[in-house]
Amino acid sequence: MIIEEKKSTASLSEVHSSVDISGRKGWRRLFAFMGPAYLVSVGYMDPGNWATDIAGGAKFGYTLIWVLLMSNLIALLLQSLSARLGIVRGRDLAQASRETFSKPVNISLYILAEIAIAACDLAEVIGMAIGLNLLFGIPLLVAVCITVLDTFLLLFLINYGMRKMEAFILGLVAIIGMAFFAEMMFAKPDLSLVVKGFIPSIPTDEALYIAIGIIGATVMPHNLYLHSSLVQTRRFGTSTKDKRRAIRFNILDSTIALNLAFFVNAAILILAASAFFRNGLFEVSEIQDAHKFLAPLLGSEWAPRFFAIALIAAGQSSTLTGTLAGQIVMEGYLNLRIAPWMRRLLTRLIAIVPALIVIYIYGESATGELLVLSQVILSLQLGFAIIPLIHFVSDKEKMKEFTIPLYVKILAWLSAIIIVGLNVKLVFQQISDWLSTAANPEVIWLTVIPVVIAAALLLLYITFHPLISKRILQTPKLSHVALDHLKNLKVNQYKRIAVAIDFSNTDHTNISHALAQGGTNAKYLLIHIVETAGALMMGSDIKDFETGSDFDSLKKYADELKAKGYDCELMIGYGNPKRAIPKSVNEFNADLLVMGAHGHRGFKDLIFGTTVDAVRHRVKVPVLIVR
Repeated sequence: MIIEEKKSTASLSEVHSSVDISGRKGWRRLFAFMGPAYLVSVGYMDPGNWATDIAGGAKFGYTLIWVLLMSNLIALLLQSLSARLGIVRGRDLAQASRETFSKPVNISLYILAEIAIAACDLAEVIGMAIGLNLLFGIPLLVAVCITVLDTFLLLFLINYGMRKMEAFILGLVAIIGMAFFAEMMFAKPDLSLVVKGFIPSIPTDEALYIAIGIIGATVMPHNLYLHSSLVQTRRFGTSTKDKRRAIRFNILDSTIALNLAFFVNAAILILAASAFFRNGLFEVSEIQDAHKFLAPLLGSEWAPRFFAIALIAAGQSSTLTGTLAGQIVMEGYLNLRIAPWMRRLLTRLIAIVPALIVIYIYGESATGELLVLSQVILSLQLGFAIIPLIHFVSDKEKMKEFTIPLYVKILAWLSAIIIVGLNVKLVFQQISDWLSTAANPEVIWLTVIPVVIAAALLLLYITFHPLISKRILQTPKLSHVALDHLKNLKVNQYKRIAVAIDFSNTDHTNISHALAQGGTNAKYLLIHIVETAGALMMGSDIKDFETGSDFDSLKKYADELKAKGYDCELMIGYGNPKRAIPKSVNEFNADLLVMGAHGHRGFKDLIFGTTVDAVRHRVKVPVLIVR
């Protein structure tokens, strides 16, 4: 079958725990563990990064290098959290989300994750096509179609095992790194200006747009899903010591791999600043233009060739990891497995269609803008992956001793706030521009704004729902008294018991419960309140028929009790029972009050009042409510 419900709970089950590192020691153990971070790192140097780095360097020189550094530090932090989740809980990010959120929320998160993967794959399609076009002169539309053929490369590699695929990816990364090392030698950048670029600044709104694109291209949401799964390809043991060692090795692996990615990204931006910005070519944002100007500006025919080779390597390596991320997301969120070749083909076709349409309508010059847009889309998806991840690794119940410390939690939330805050600013700015320039702004109100509101509500939900649900679960239940305390239990004997009488069918029950509490040793007070209009106005001065009748009926109750051997008094009150009953109880110095419940609730409370509640709040003795 092509589509089936996934039975195995293991993430990437075909390669899960396929690399055994438990029996290795020293450097062999370290090298056996290294690999997942390099697969993740290729996502940080894909063609989408190239587009944002070239645009940033050409338009603003070295000004946005600090954004690359900040993005790299955030990426390192978040990737370490992602790996921690996979190592400790044995769940990838999508699986953890499925276990935490409701089905509608998970479907929404799945759709957003698929959009991010499609946007990433769009960048890889365009990058690969441009590389083929530049190196071999293949028309761009034809080159885009050729990229479908790499669909089966992942399937071929994964059959040879995880280590073989990691070696292939590492080879591509090495090609990219060496190519840009050579480019840097040709460019000869101004090192003093490079250093100044690490001082944070956003000179214009356009710089903000590109900066957000750089963040999206660097801290890629699908990489968080990918890393939490890839670390589970190692079989490292289940003890606390084994997990701590795995986390430590992963941090080292991630640090080396992501710093290499930072070097590549910084090299691209510095190359653009040195070759284009310094020569007044501020509008170079297309990869093709960058390739064209490299030879005359750097004085070497090899510069554009290295550039094209590195571009193909970046596109191909990112394609493989994007496919794995797509499989992880679908299986994790939906517990659904599609045959890998079908999964790859669908993802690639989703990316190819918009690329073909844009190139056909707007020409090859529009690919640069499309690449930058794809990275901005990635950035907009980040909050929906980062925030659940922070919640999951902060969960003391499931992470136990591996829960992230407070300072890491603060840094993680600060990173999330920076990313989400920049995205909110960008979205608000973009919608404002559209509304002010659109011929029919009501279309924006009916289409874009509802989607933005829905996304905002979803983001708020996944941010606060885990906090609220955790607080509810952690609300302390009423503690039971320890049995040891019952050894010296003292039973109170009620000596003065007041009973509220209203001459209804409940009087017999009320008096019976009162007698059961005190027996013949207690003193009883029968209380009745006259509620007539005259009693409300005149109080004890009223001498009407009802007052006399109530007194005779109450005296009859008291006489019957005295005849049975009970010590009993009576008291007639006047006016509002809510005040008159507590007054009588306090004057009698009662230690227990017995009342009958009226039996109505809701709307009837508004009509008849709530005498019981009012009375029990006005007396300082126990109240026995009899129904």
